Amino acid sequence: MKSIFLSVAFALFGFISVSQTNNPNYELLWQVSKPGQPVSYLFGSLHSNDRRLFNLPDSVYIALDQSDAIALETDIFSIFETFEWQYGVDNIEFDRDGKPYTKSNKATSTSYGNEDGMPQFLDAYFQQYCHNAGKDFQCLESVEFQLGLLADSGMVPQEGSFNANFMQSSKEEMVELYLTGNIYKLNDFVESGLSLYPELYEEIIVNRNISMAIILDSLMKSQSIFCAVGAGHLAGSAGMLNLLQSKGYKVRKVMATYAEEKTEAEQKVKSQRQYEIYDERSNLNIVFPGKPVEIDSEYETYIQKWLYCDLGQGNKYEVEIHERQGINSWEEIASEYLPSPKGGDYEKIELPNGGEAIQGLAQEYYFDSMSWIRVLSTEEFIIVLKATGGNKFMNSPRAFLFFDGVGLK
Repeated sequence: MKSIFLSVAFALFGFISVSQTNNPNYELLWQVSKPGQPVSYLFGSLHSNDRRLFNLPDSVYIALDQSDAIALETDIFSIFETFEWQYGVDNIEFDRDGKPYTKSNKATSTSYGNEDGMPQFLDAYFQQYCHNAGKDFQCLESVEFQLGLLADSGMVPQEGSFNANFMQSSKEEMVELYLTGNIYKLNDFVESGLSLYPELYEEIIVNRNISMAIILDSLMKSQSIFCAVGAGHLAGSAGMLNLLQSKGYKVRKVMATYAEEKTEAEQKVKSQRQYEIYDERSNLNIVFPGKPVEIDSEYETYIQKWLYCDLGQGNKYEVEIHERQGINSWEEIASEYLPSPKGGDYEKIELPNGGEAIQGLAQEYYFDSMSWIRVLSTEEFIIVLKATGGNKFMNSPRAFLFFDGVGLK
């Protein structure tokens, strides 16, 4: 029974690997319409970064492109600062030349998959696209509500419960159900899995569906919405599709088709790969993979900080701006902002757009993990760029590709 219960958690909150193929019975995307209102879409997802999951039908890209706003269960990006989603990074060592390496190039696991998957899990990818494309973003539940619900139900994602130690038979059963595209069989599985917990079923399924349908109804009155929720919320008498029908909406299944060549809509969606920020005070231009969060600096040494995370792969990208405060040499800057671990050292480099910087692998004073760091300097500010991730990330040039996207205008 425990394995079934955990599988239900996957259906509602994600953490599994799936794939999609051509499927005439695809029931994951639904058109939602009512006379006098813009046409909207409701999509059933699983919160995984497995690359096969991103083999989306043409209709999903069209719906994303045509919608005015993207709505998700919650604001996923607001958890960037809250949790560590990465597990099992091997210790970094140094060779005779002082070059860093890890003993293993094994993909580091995360709460949403591992490093072999996409940078973001599917729902977070939708939010990334939303911000990068300049669309409105809406959410149906608060982060505080979801985290409280997860904690109360014992479903809080943690190492050993939703990843490597999760019972493979239950995981595969859930995968196979999702691959069929049959949301009604998926609903039966959820009901069966929670049959011994009627109060929990009422709390995490029925009550949430009612609340999310009410909020989605209000959003769809004025905008065309692409709404993605866990696939376990769609079907059944208490499902969101039925609830929307009871509110006067017509719901229509949208078939899955795959063109031989990428459609214009798919090209447009996939072209939205970056989010640019310009800080007027420091004259700094920053290119992130998606919209970062600004971190409160009230009790910190920096005066400004931005953070972006690839939740699927467990990578972090940070930019901090510090006042220079009389620091004059690169040696002083390195001592303060680039604490090299034993066996390693920083290097001075010429920047692609002119000027100098120092960079290297750094051991944070209060963390066990290491980060790649590049430090820029102006007359007034010290600018610290940080990037960290799993085994594969730390042994790749991705940190430096991010660094090269940050510069002074």
